[in-house]
Amino acid sequence: MNDFSAGREAPVPFNLRLLPFIVAATFFMEYLDTTIIATALPSMAHDFHVGPNELSLGLTAYMLTLAVFIPISGWVADRMGSRTVFGAAVVVFTVASVLCGSAPGLYSFTAARVLQGIGGAMMVPVGRMIVVRNTERHRMMQAISTITWPGVVAPVVGPSVGGFITTYASWHWVFFLNVPFGIAALAAVIAFVPQQRAEGRRPLDMPGFLLSGAALSLLLYGTEAASHRDQRLGPALLLILAGLGLGVLTVRHLRGSRHPLLSLGALKVPTYSATILWGSANRAAIEAVPYLSPLLFQIGFGLSPFRSGLLLLATATGNLGMKLFTTPVLRRYGFRTTLLCNGVFAACAILALGTLVPATPLPIMLVLLFAYGVGRSMQFTTINTLAFADVDDGQKGPASTLQSAVTQMMIGMGIAFGALCLRGAAWLRHEDGRAFTTADFHWAFVAAALLMLVSLSGYVRLPADAGSGIGGAVRSR
Repeated sequence: MNDFSAGREAPVPFNLRLLPFIVAATFFMEYLDTTIIATALPSMAHDFHVGPNELSLGLTAYMLTLAVFIPISGWVADRMGSRTVFGAAVVVFTVASVLCGSAPGLYSFTAARVLQGIGGAMMVPVGRMIVVRNTERHRMMQAISTITWPGVVAPVVGPSVGGFITTYASWHWVFFLNVPFGIAALAAVIAFVPQQRAEGRRPLDMPGFLLSGAALSLLLYGTEAASHRDQRLGPALLLILAGLGLGVLTVRHLRGSRHPLLSLGALKVPTYSATILWGSANRAAIEAVPYLSPLLFQIGFGLSPFRSGLLLLATATGNLGMKLFTTPVLRRYGFRTTLLCNGVFAACAILALGTLVPATPLPIMLVLLFAYGVGRSMQFTTINTLAFADVDDGQKGPASTLQSAVTQMMIGMGIAFGALCLRGAAWLRHEDGRAFTTADFHWAFVAAALLMLVSLSGYVRLPADAGSGIGGAVRSR
């Protein structure tokens, strides 16, 4: 009897069966909050008596806080206990959401977003680590698929939900919406999440924390600054180069440290390293689309924020619908074949979205958005599941923390990549980027599709039976 068949007969405690669903609920709260705010920015700027661009300070502060504190989340959970840290993160995130919705001005809002970022930085990676540590290898595919769907669905339903709330209530409720989610999640954490600590207490790698935080912050802020039309490219490029330089120093430090903040040992596993390195490029290409699409519909097609958000529900339908077929597809065709074939499909869907014009019939728009959602869902689930296929139990915690940090960074990088492509297209037209044309969006979609195709080359060298230990196809078909 193989490992997969034997695993199905082993009884699993009720609370462990609930873990993926509890963590998925908190992920949905965090991911939805990240995307839902976009359509509320004009109303918030009006109430704060500032321009919409100035509100980017609050968005950047949140992403920077995530970048800085995600690497330390694993150490904090090992020291204080996974349930304690996970529950505290839910409380901090929920309280900070109330403060965001109650903020009277830009700077108080930014301070609340920093606090919210600390909660999110501890909530997402620690939740993923809890699931990975308490899930047997043969059940990993189903568990990862469960906790992946919020990251797939939230970015595409967020704009429509945010547009509805802002239009028919007020922007404050965009943040207050997190309160019932947070209360329910906290109750579930207390009741069902196990308390776990590391066997040995490793010291805090303060140099690693400072180096990684500075490197990630400079990279993210520099990339975002380069995408702003009112920012000069020179200083932004210097920030990016400084971030890359600190990144090299961070890797050297982590490799030489006896107790590194982020263990890079799992990168020696081919399946894990492929999903981290090439999967990051996949994620950046795919995450550019939820940023580009609403702007195309509003600026290029003249639709309202609410109507443009409603169009993206077709993508959400594709995301959710594909979840029913993800596991059967992986078991039949395997991880490598699925990554390559679905990657090409996703790239073609992104490229097709770049052909849309105002005269495009609505059914064709919906079909293309649905196809993108299918490719997005399949690629993300495959990457997230394969990442832990061959990782030893002792490395799962550090590997999960590293993956969480990379995933959060790529959400921001994907948005910045889309913005950079738009600015680049306008620059080629000798414009300053103050008014984008439909053609600018077309070139941005082309760039995202090309990035997707190029990054697929990293999966070619994976073995044909990659992931077979957790239920993937044993041979290539």
